[in-house]
Amino acid sequence: QVQLVESGGGLVQPGGSLALSCATSGSIFSIPVMGWYRQAPGKQRELVATMTTGGSANYLDSVKGRFTISRDNALNMVFLQMNSLKPEDTAVYYCKADIRERLGLPVYDYWGQGTQVTVSS
Repeated sequence: QVQLVESGGGLVQPGGSLALSCATSGSIFSIPVMGWYRQAPGKQRELVATMTTGGSANYLDSVKGRFTISRDNALNMVFLQMNSLKPEDTAVYYCKADIRERLGLPVYDYWGQGTQVTVSS
């Protein structure tokens, strides 16, 4: 069974940095797209950053220049380096991966359980 596990969340002061990691396990043939989403209290979930196997990245406008996504295709991991954090970045951050488990099978969406990021003084 495919599983995604996030790590790296926590409490940080405004202007600080955090690095998130997402590890995958289980049967995986390919991951065309993987990345990060977040959901703040009272708000809907939004895309933060995604990256394809070829390295093409897509970012939420409000995090451009502050966040950097990267992935290790050999390890099937994705990372999010977050700098210059603001209180409005406070949310539960979720790892998401579109995974083809075996050649010939369709792609399915998989989600991690989420990790809390709190930016506060």
